[in-house]
Amino acid sequence: MAVGSEVSSEVVKYNGHITSFVVLSCMVAATGGIIFGYDIGISGGVTSMEPFLKKFFPEVYTKMKKDTNISNYCKFDSQLLTSFTSSLYVAGLVSTFFASPVTRAFGRRPSILIGGAAFLAGAALGGAAYNIYMLIIGRVLLGVGVGFANQSVPLYLSEMAPSQYRGAFNMCFQLCVGIGVLAANLLNYGTEKIEGGWGWRISLAMAAVPASILTLGTFFLPETPNSLIQHNPDKAKQMLQKIRGTDNIQAEFNDLTTANETSKHIKHPFKNILRRKHRPQLVMAILIPFFQQVTGINVISFYAPVLFRTIGFGESASLMSAIVTGLVGLCMTFLSLLIVDKLGRRTIFTIGGVQMFVSQILVGTIMAAKLGDHGGLSKGYGYLVLILICSYVAGFGLSWGPLGWLIPSEIFPLEIRSAGQSITVAVGFLFTFIVAQTFLTMLCHMKSGTFFFFGGWVAVMTVFVYLFLPETKNVPIETMDRIWKQHWYWKRYVSEEDDMEIDSDPTGLVKQRKP
Repeated sequence: MAVGSEVSSEVVKYNGHITSFVVLSCMVAATGGIIFGYDIGISGGVTSMEPFLKKFFPEVYTKMKKDTNISNYCKFDSQLLTSFTSSLYVAGLVSTFFASPVTRAFGRRPSILIGGAAFLAGAALGGAAYNIYMLIIGRVLLGVGVGFANQSVPLYLSEMAPSQYRGAFNMCFQLCVGIGVLAANLLNYGTEKIEGGWGWRISLAMAAVPASILTLGTFFLPETPNSLIQHNPDKAKQMLQKIRGTDNIQAEFNDLTTANETSKHIKHPFKNILRRKHRPQLVMAILIPFFQQVTGINVISFYAPVLFRTIGFGESASLMSAIVTGLVGLCMTFLSLLIVDKLGRRTIFTIGGVQMFVSQILVGTIMAAKLGDHGGLSKGYGYLVLILICSYVAGFGLSWGPLGWLIPSEIFPLEIRSAGQSITVAVGFLFTFIVAQTFLTMLCHMKSGTFFFFGGWVAVMTVFVYLFLPETKNVPIETMDRIWKQHWYWKRYVSEEDDMEIDSDPTGLVKQRKP
């Protein structure tokens, strides 16, 4: 079998087509991505606003404005400032493990609803904050909201979508993340100019808008057939017919039924996912979100205005530069959505990885050669860095941004799907926290070497995808186990345990699932 391996043509094709019912449902659910993206964009913008820094982080404000001896790279190095950004991800990390049993036992909708409501409360508290404690508590509530939404929304999109269009539907989540980032950057650019220095309150409070849409919209969302079948098979079949737009859904329903029967025997999903036959999915659940964070993208997303101020841009110019990078990322994610089910996941990963690597190495080289501890880049080099960062963001928006959510949401069997997604989200939050908490210190000590550090990781992850990730395009979600059995490396884990199960299983369920 060739490296990476394509899935054989024997994969079952299900009946059905894209219905307006599915499109509207997925549009509402994907709003969960907007709340995530909005928070990523808004936190980086407000932390570059002087009135916000003066009120909550006076030490940083003093270093930035009055300390002429401090290095360009160290002006924003404050653990309290990074705690404001990263506290959300600690809360998200913890809450996703509470979200998993809710998603598995009660369905995807309740988790989405809890996420929207918690984010709404966090937005209100952040906008009204008058001290650092209110600010941090608001961030924690935002983290709970993001934890629940990120755990459930990608699953919802993958389960509702027809298998041949699953990539495009799931990528709506990352597209909405990009919309949220861009909206936040635009709002920050506008509120920064408000006289009186209270514009940051509007930026933080306006997170309530997408949170309200998600919370209210969830009341009208249907539950996925994959979730319904665990409690009411007849209702699941009716829902499957409705979302596929045809009564001829028996093949897909049979696979759902078989997966559900298997899942009933799994009492401890987090323990089951550690079994040898689930080794490939567990590795992907850990490494894909890890790699997604060590691309350094959240460095750009969180701290783009701070970074552009580091290289010499003014306050307004740095916010406008963040808008430009946000727009580039959004456009490339939309392009990825259009081509992912045609070109495939692995091809897009490779293209994006090469583009990101080259861009980061060039940014690091320019900053090492031209940006000292004092002063700034010349106008020409400043704009060149901006163009290269846009190129980097474009590569991420094409590849690791949307695919980092798509792949984990589609590779798990039903019995461990909520547990697997929780591990994916938790690992993502853990390393988002680590990167957010350490970046400003890294920038201070490693200076331009920071970009070489992240560029090195991009090279590693691109090689990993080429060698170890099989192609998943057009493979029905409930028959995804076949791709591991055909892979040059992972088949040694999956096939051996399957053979042992067939010999020892008295129910015959395992035999039913063998292709």
